[in-house]
Amino acid sequence: MANAVQRREKIQEILKRSKTPISASALAKTLGVSRQIIVGDVALLRAANIPIAATPRGYILQLPEKCRGILHTIACQHSRDEISQEMYSIVDNGCGVLDVTVEHAVYGQLSGQLQVFSRYDVDDFVRRLSKSRSLPLCNLTGGIHLHTISCPSEEAFQRVLEKLKEENILLQKE
Repeated sequence: MANAVQRREKIQEILKRSKTPISASALAKTLGVSRQIIVGDVALLRAANIPIAATPRGYILQLPEKCRGILHTIACQHSRDEISQEMYSIVDNGCGVLDVTVEHAVYGQLSGQLQVFSRYDVDDFVRRLSKSRSLPLCNLTGGIHLHTISCPSEEAFQRVLEKLKEENILLQKE
């Protein structure tokens, strides 16, 4: 790569073409630089208001809201063992899990980008969580958390709600 500006332009091009997250290591290999150089480049791109999200599987260019379908926020509560069940209930009904948010007593809202759209994505997320021996964010709040989900239609959203109610995962008003 001739210079840093051109490399950052190339990163943007690669992310625009990709429908799935790309790891910093994969970008580094493609561009012939270190992973740390890519991390720095992405930080500079984000500081320049390029909407790059860091997900557990890599970087992804965030789509404008109009391209992501209908967005809804849902409140859920479950144990770590029910993460797959929760996410399968969402993706099996045609929707995607964009993020997870918890309310921390000291830090306020903590969010993590998920970008989960299929059973493969769910299994990959759960495998990475287990392999890293990290705790899910919902462990900080007794299992209570929010998800932003992307739905192709209101009907798909209603299917998700019904399935999560059936699974006793949807946090509901008493």
